[in-house]
Amino acid sequence: MPNLQDYKCPCCGGAINFDSTVQKMKCPYCDSEFEIEALKALDAQLRNEGQDNMSWEPVSAGQWGAEEAGSLRSYVCKSCGGEIVGDAQTGATSCPFCGNPVVMMDQFSGSLRPDLVIPFKLDKKAAKAKYFDYIKNKKLLPRVFKDQNHIDEIKGVYVPFWLFDANVAADIRYKATRTRSWSDRNYNYTETSYFSVNRSGYIAFDHVPVDGSTKMADDLMESIEPFDFRDAVDFQTAYLAGYLADKYDVTSEQSIPRANERVKRSTELAFAETVQGYNSVTPEASSVNVANGRSQYALYPVWLLNTTWNGQKYTFAMNGQTGKFVGDLPMDKGAYRKWWFIYSGAATAVAAGIAAIWYFLL
Repeated sequence: MPNLQDYKCPCCGGAINFDSTVQKMKCPYCDSEFEIEALKALDAQLRNEGQDNMSWEPVSAGQWGAEEAGSLRSYVCKSCGGEIVGDAQTGATSCPFCGNPVVMMDQFSGSLRPDLVIPFKLDKKAAKAKYFDYIKNKKLLPRVFKDQNHIDEIKGVYVPFWLFDANVAADIRYKATRTRSWSDRNYNYTETSYFSVNRSGYIAFDHVPVDGSTKMADDLMESIEPFDFRDAVDFQTAYLAGYLADKYDVTSEQSIPRANERVKRSTELAFAETVQGYNSVTPEASSVNVANGRSQYALYPVWLLNTTWNGQKYTFAMNGQTGKFVGDLPMDKGAYRKWWFIYSGAATAVAAGIAAIWYFLL
């Protein structure tokens, strides 16, 4: 048990001392006062707070059968190293990641067979229409981009994902504040009260997706979420016909840190929603424990569009199931400066008008 002189203020972190006039521990920096027993109880709670325990069982995906493996072909891009999988009828094509030609390699074998697949619902025509709809109303897009930018390639790709299921038990402590303000003839006052709020409980996660390909940017793939898992079916090689399938190069075990990050963040947000009636809520400590964690290997449908403008490549992605479309676009700096001057000018005019009214009232 620490000495009373060792306590830090839970509100501002400053060193606190015993104040004999109020018979309480008092912070000389923010004037907060604390009962000694309350500080002892808080110290005991902090010392007993647990650490995260987020471990998972190894993936239990099956292996390719001889007949299935015989119907698949593997391709590698000599430029970016991207490795993709197609059916036996797929000829030489372009890399969906960088647009360069790919060449056929040895028969695809030796990798885990996907457990599940979400089949494509939207075709290439829909992807192209979504692209033009996406760029249609972008105010800061260079005008000539719509005319001069051309689509180099549109490819339907089954992207490998590891899906994580788990039951989570969590203990989370939040720092919350509640403020009130008032005024008298001389001063304006603001009082801030600080609270330590604890939440404990359980939450279940199903099919938390983690991109299993280094060629696909995680933020790009997460931006086209969510996928509707109700459409997932047992994997059959027939679903690959007419599409490409990216071969995973991130294992289930290597994906666990990303899964833990997503599970922990979602748990903290879900528990924070139960802390109500405060002006601010900030997580200070959390203990997240995973039980019955397991993963599955799945293929999710994604349309990739590679475009070129002014010698620069732009990549867009569309959820092949829901149609959600994302991608980076160039910005017209001239249009941005014009917009900024108009916006700042309008703000200045409003401020000047308010000042004039205030002067008139005086």
